[in-house]
Amino acid sequence: MKSLTDQLAQYASYHRDRRNIATHFVGIPMIVLALAVLLSRPQWSQGPHLNLAALSLAASPALVLFGCAAIYYIALDVALGLVMAIVSVVCLVVGAYLAQASVVIWAGSGAALFIVGWVFQFVGHVAYEHRKPAFADDLIGLIIGPLFVLAEIAFGLGWRSTLRDSVERQASALRENHHTRHQPI
Repeated sequence: MKSLTDQLAQYASYHRDRRNIATHFVGIPMIVLALAVLLSRPQWSQGPHLNLAALSLAASPALVLFGCAAIYYIALDVALGLVMAIVSVVCLVVGAYLAQASVVIWAGSGAALFIVGWVFQFVGHVAYEHRKPAFADDLIGLIIGPLFVLAEIAFGLGWRSTLRDSVERQASALRENHHTRHQPI
């Protein structure tokens, strides 16, 4: 398994323009929340439930996806992984709440979040980065994106400066290597 630095650097090498990163701060949370909403509706009522205070989260594709992602994030980095687990629980709570609404509200809110989130993503890549998204070359980019946003927030707050510096060095080298390989002869 690649290290946290390797994963973040690979993703960051596709995200060097600050405006593109800013679009990701909006688009990725929207997409993540959309997945929680849309995947919370099909529930397995006979399966296990996660009880949080007064809310019971039934087993659903959302619970499975977010649970597996949280385990992966924690395996990469305990501190960031635990924060991502908390974010996941919040998304699952919102998703479970909207899954109880009418089909129009559930599907409409989930689809709107998903579509608008991807519009932000593609605007960032087309208008600012001028490079395809990371997941186009490696599907793991789909799961690293939310962790990248969290790491960028941490870096912006002055936390994890050693990690930030390592990611920046490695991302710059990866980006330079990509440009060198794709130069016309």
